[in-house]
Amino acid sequence: MRKYIFVTGGVVSGLGKGITAASLGRLLKERGLKVMAQKMDPYINVDCGTMSPYQHGEVFVTEDGAETDLDLGHYERFINEDLNRFSNLTSGKVYWNVLNKERKGEYLGETVQVIPHITQEIKDFIYAVGDEDDADVVISEIGGTTGDIESQPFLEAIRQVSLEVGKENCLFIHVTLVPYIKSSGEHKSKPTQHSVKEVQSLGIAPDIIVCRSDEPLDETILKKISLFCNVKPDCVIQNITLPILYEAPLMLEDANFSDIVCRELNLTTPKADISKWRALVQRIKNCDKHVDIALVGKYVKLHDAYLSVAEALKHGGYENDAEVEIHWIDSEQLTKDTVAEKLSEMDGIILPGGFGDRGIEGMVEACHYARVNNIPYFGICLGMQIATIEFARYGLGLSDANSSEFTPDGLNNVIDLMDSQISVDHKGGTMRLGAYPCHIKKESKLYEAYKKDDIQERHRHRYEFNNKYRDDFISNGMDIVGTSPDELLVESIEFTDNKFHIGVQYHPEFKSRPNKAHPLFREFIKHSLKNNCNKLFF
Repeated sequence: MRKYIFVTGGVVSGLGKGITAASLGRLLKERGLKVMAQKMDPYINVDCGTMSPYQHGEVFVTEDGAETDLDLGHYERFINEDLNRFSNLTSGKVYWNVLNKERKGEYLGETVQVIPHITQEIKDFIYAVGDEDDADVVISEIGGTTGDIESQPFLEAIRQVSLEVGKENCLFIHVTLVPYIKSSGEHKSKPTQHSVKEVQSLGIAPDIIVCRSDEPLDETILKKISLFCNVKPDCVIQNITLPILYEAPLMLEDANFSDIVCRELNLTTPKADISKWRALVQRIKNCDKHVDIALVGKYVKLHDAYLSVAEALKHGGYENDAEVEIHWIDSEQLTKDTVAEKLSEMDGIILPGGFGDRGIEGMVEACHYARVNNIPYFGICLGMQIATIEFARYGLGLSDANSSEFTPDGLNNVIDLMDSQISVDHKGGTMRLGAYPCHIKKESKLYEAYKKDDIQERHRHRYEFNNKYRDDFISNGMDIVGTSPDELLVESIEFTDNKFHIGVQYHPEFKSRPNKAHPLFREFIKHSLKNNCNKLFF
């Protein structure tokens, strides 16, 4: 029988439910189990695709093209499984599906209600994610905080799941805050008690309580939580803030987390072999080099907007035994007069994805500075389009070169709207999304990184390289090194005179793993380490 684990949160949001779920997924996978993870978000948006990065952070794209919550990035990086469209569910998607079924007459005249119709739709998704990949264990995280009005249908649905599959096949984990009161010098368990009482009032009795705190908790606090919250003493587990994100599975396993989970679910498995994960963490701690990378973007005030890019940069550092220090550069602050001051100390420059014309000219200046001074440059999605605009302006002399996204009526739009996007009116879920194949030119740095002719990477964009400029780019030193198999779409460009100046239309950051860095991030950091930028002058 498939096992279902539900992770809820209490007191405040942002406690690390996603990291707890991802860490548990890793530990169970190391016991030989097939694990799938899922995030259920209570907001009314159908998906994350149209949400502002400032409000929600990055949009993580799955292989099958779903625009999802950033926690799915944590799941994939920790569990090393490709998730799917059933891995993220929102209230908007639930109500959208139910209302469409009602319009089609699928409810045969029934009065459509939250119970049973909304909750059934949620349960169908919970069951589907396990069926899709024939998982042994499904870990589902409920977004938000217990007590939120919009979370109630999800909590009711998981209560019903526990009845349907049997309590022996279902486990509830509640992540809660244990705050430290500085004036009295003690931790307080009362917020946890109230939070557990709240979730119990909804018919859910937590089996395990994970206590988030910045410092270790006294044994008396743990015993008090066990007593007042009606859980076994060893089922109250500390989750302390750590300097290295990837230490979390080790810390939880040191508290016998996966042993307890398997015991409570009657799972008989070998002990988790976390030796490779321990070696990874040790390698991170032993990094003896340092590299400074400028991440130039328009959403840098919220680092979560570029979460997967930041993690992929660190992964690239690990494989080069280097600590990567990311310098968050607001592209709106970059001009011809300020670019050298902001970037002269950087070993490498990366431009990630984004939408809209704000800060674009600053990005062009950053790309130009990198190309002229032979500083390693890595452009992702919008970053590739910026590299295209920059080269058209300064390499081909087309001073008005731009993108149709920013100047729809421009005469030299070297980036143009994809043909398939011309008649699209709706913004949500209509871009080029998910995994697409790319053929790589052998004589290129792109090929040196991948060491293969054909790859598959995830996309999220509406605009592309304008093919009428291809020949001019190639003849002037900006090579087309990656295309769709039919050669109609440009997937990657490369300035051949520089040691590393690459732009890719896809998002390689989504497939990077802490113990297996994406080859492009690995090579970007390798070239950045070789760069002595302190002697460069613009």
